[in-house]
Amino acid sequence: MKYFILVWAGLWRRPLRTILTLLSIIVAFLLYGTLHGVTSSFDDAIDQMSDTRLRVQSRVNLIESVPIAYLPQIEALPGVDGVGYYQALVAYYQEPRNALQVGAVGLDGFLDVYPEIVVPEDQIEAMRQTRTGALVGRDLAEERGWNVGDRVTLRSQVFTHADGSDVWDFDIAGIYEFDEAFGDFAAQEMYVHFDYFDEARIQNPGMVLLYFVKVDSVERAAAIGKRIDAMFENSRFATQTLNEKDWVRSQIQRVGNIDFFVNAIIGAVFFTLLFLTGNTMWQSVRERIPELAVLKTYGFGNATIVGLVAAESLLLCVSAAGIALAAAATFFPQIFRSMGIGGLPLPASVIALGLAIGVLVAIVSALPPAWLAQRLNVVDALARR
Repeated sequence: MKYFILVWAGLWRRPLRTILTLLSIIVAFLLYGTLHGVTSSFDDAIDQMSDTRLRVQSRVNLIESVPIAYLPQIEALPGVDGVGYYQALVAYYQEPRNALQVGAVGLDGFLDVYPEIVVPEDQIEAMRQTRTGALVGRDLAEERGWNVGDRVTLRSQVFTHADGSDVWDFDIAGIYEFDEAFGDFAAQEMYVHFDYFDEARIQNPGMVLLYFVKVDSVERAAAIGKRIDAMFENSRFATQTLNEKDWVRSQIQRVGNIDFFVNAIIGAVFFTLLFLTGNTMWQSVRERIPELAVLKTYGFGNATIVGLVAAESLLLCVSAAGIALAAAATFFPQIFRSMGIGGLPLPASVIALGLAIGVLVAIVSALPPAWLAQRLNVVDALARR
């Protein structure tokens, strides 16, 4: 700490250059924190998913549906402890921009397969007794100002009644939330009765988008998934069954190899940043060669001079990285809230790795100017030769 004033003075010898370099480092690490944070958060969320839950969908794609008539056949398979089903009601509230995630489900089977969904027992019973009932996620209810007993009117871009009306009225029977198994995911979906929805719609009745299958052990999950697909292999509606983790990964991979693109972007940014910070440190040391020579005449050894150069680089890079990562951690949850997923925090592993990268960039950037300072000849330096 006794040399801090020397490090600080050297860093701010050219304030404009230092500020511009600082901003460049902040932007680079802000980009790193945001991009790498998203992929890491998805990986962490996938790791928390159940190994004993399967998802059954159409072999064609997720948009295609499969018959509800498959339900008893799947339930009868050995090793199956429960089956839920789901059909998406593509809808919005008041205006098309207020799109909602609304799922028509078989209530008891769905809640049995997803014990992470927590609802008071009296509200579950009220849902069972209310044909137009709906369970609303707590985060969605708070966002819209909804309470138990409210009637919510939605409009669907896809499903209509027999009379052509696209209006769907639901009565909020309960408000659910997720337990700790789902971490920080926000409860922002609405669940309604499949029977009511299926009888009222005119489009594609008797079909569901997904089955959720709860199996009795991880070891039997793959075999049960193969048996499900084998049962319907030669039917018009062939299925594809994956465990929950692989299913989510497959949906992400449809977008592309996100990890590769993110790592390529971050790698290019840091490669460029390395040249920028290295050039800044090189210029800073070259401008102060006579000053460093004076320090040597006062008895500062080569190790001390090199330490001052390294400390200057560390202060610049690590402080900028810390500012950027703190900003990313502050605004990161808003990214997921805007996606309707919830306010996931920036993973601690991303912050730790970011600081480690900041230290590495600082050390590599300091090597050439430190080598120059270490080889400094006092006589030549004072004579500016």
